[in-house]
Amino acid sequence: MPTILITGASSGLGAEMARQFAAKGHDLALCARRVERLEELRDEIAAAHPERRVVLRALDVTDDEQVFEVFRAFRADFGTLDRVIVNAGLGKGAALGTGRFDANRETAMTNFVAALAQTEAAMEIFRDQEHGHLVMVSSMSALRGMPKSMTTYAATKAGAAMLAEGIRNELYGKPLGKRLKVTVLYPGYIASEMNDAVADKALLMTSTEKGVRSMVSAIEKQVADACVPALPWAPLSLLMKHAPLPVLKRLM
Repeated sequence: MPTILITGASSGLGAEMARQFAAKGHDLALCARRVERLEELRDEIAAAHPERRVVLRALDVTDDEQVFEVFRAFRADFGTLDRVIVNAGLGKGAALGTGRFDANRETAMTNFVAALAQTEAAMEIFRDQEHGHLVMVSSMSALRGMPKSMTTYAATKAGAAMLAEGIRNELYGKPLGKRLKVTVLYPGYIASEMNDAVADKALLMTSTEKGVRSMVSAIEKQVADACVPALPWAPLSLLMKHAPLPVLKRLM
């Protein structure tokens, strides 16, 4: 079974992906800033699946040098990294021009620049070992420019998706392209610590377990891209992309 590296694995979607992939028989390289949370997760997985190997490392994805060091160290631990899931993210933000450039910049650095560093580090390994599976966790908000506090977040998630799409474009038709897969996930509303504050207000919110199950299924199938969960988000993606702005505004 493939060995999987997951960033931002201490909580939310990352932690639940770790649980579900462990149940499917995968060994795991887990990293995040909160090591104590990772240790709790490792103990939980060990109790449920004692045969699984779980290796932990502290990682602040905004520390570029540390990203490369941690990814290389994980590869040394396992001998190979078969799949890297670029999952770590931040949901801060404010309407542009309202005095919160600090929050918007922090989100941009975490969700795009740090995603670039993680992608660079993953691709360095994949090119060397001549195989791998890059998974980029984007967002349904990446499909259309979003208003107010979502503006910067949506833009960063669109940018991260395009990093992955660009790699797929580059490798198309080449021998490495058959051995190196790229998946972009566009999650809709899936309950996590990032959206706890609005969970009771958001329509179409899916539980963490159910939402992540759809993510894991798409990843295991190595699809090029997927809106997850497929219902209702796959049909809604067409509306989000193509609806005239007056129509879209009435729905938001």
